[in-house]
Amino acid sequence: MKKVLIAYFSATGTTEKMAEYIAEGVRISGQGVVVKNISEIKTTDDLAGYDGCIFGSPTYSLDVPEPMKKFILAVEKAGLEGKLVGAFGSYTHEVAYKHDDYAPAIISNTLRDVCKMEPLELGPLTLAEDVVDTGEGMKACHDYGRVFGEKIGS
Repeated sequence: MKKVLIAYFSATGTTEKMAEYIAEGVRISGQGVVVKNISEIKTTDDLAGYDGCIFGSPTYSLDVPEPMKKFILAVEKAGLEGKLVGAFGSYTHEVAYKHDDYAPAIISNTLRDVCKMEPLELGPLTLAEDVVDTGEGMKACHDYGRVFGEKIGS
């Protein structure tokens, strides 16, 4: 069994819910998973020992919140090159914006380009905040976690 870290920043609890739903999907795939708020990760050693990582953050003003930016700097120093990585998050802003402007896409691109991690081929998962607790939102999260778990297990 492989071990996946899901680390998230959540101000309102919505991204935390997404993390838990994604974790269920990873478990469905038969892999192990640990879910942590980024505030629980104190050193780069706390990022060691995982076969893959999924990072979550809401989008604020078409950007990544400052706590997550600082966390990504720590990820860069953790030596996770080549590890499978996913990204997810919620938003409440106008849907006319491009998905590349959302925090999960920014995080995914940074992890690929700077940290040299391998992004999940599904790309980042971004959901409107009011969709997360619906059947559609839970299914999207479960599916994302399941696909990640299957990929890491193959």
